[in-house]
Amino acid sequence: MPEGGGDILVAIGANLPGTDGAAPLATCRRAAGTLDGLLGLSLVAVSRWWETAPEPPDPASPWYVNGVARLRGEADPAALLAALQAIEAAAGRVRPYPNAPRTLDLDIVAIGRLLRTAPDPVLPHPRAHLRRFVLEPLREVFPGWTDPASGRSVTEMLLALPDAPMRPAG
Repeated sequence: MPEGGGDILVAIGANLPGTDGAAPLATCRRAAGTLDGLLGLSLVAVSRWWETAPEPPDPASPWYVNGVARLRGEADPAALLAALQAIEAAAGRVRPYPNAPRTLDLDIVAIGRLLRTAPDPVLPHPRAHLRRFVLEPLREVFPGWTDPASGRSVTEMLLALPDAPMRPAG
């Protein structure tokens, strides 16, 4: 299978209502549905949805809804990033400053075993191993996943992280 083939992991998150007034959970569910068939990929699993505190902490920012989708197929990293950014833009995503609250955030966590340091997207995602709100739902959809850069399992990475405020959504 080519480098860009296999299992593709996409983190999904939101903490602001969509431009249509939809709650973050509804926006995330809709976004997960749009991934099926995107660039010929198949959606094989979606984690449960989690409510998570903003990272870094921001008392003025609402909690996020987060989850992870597992896709299968082949995708060019740049084309996938562009497609995900188009979905974000359609949901009203703006980027006024780093870690700003958002109507939708779609991040490529990994594309198969592909290692890529430049250009964007960097793969695997350079901060996924630091984010419980990514790793907990990732473990649900792909419990045997190992980070292709470090060789550590998702469970090993979770055990290395401090506790973080999160609860099942809904």
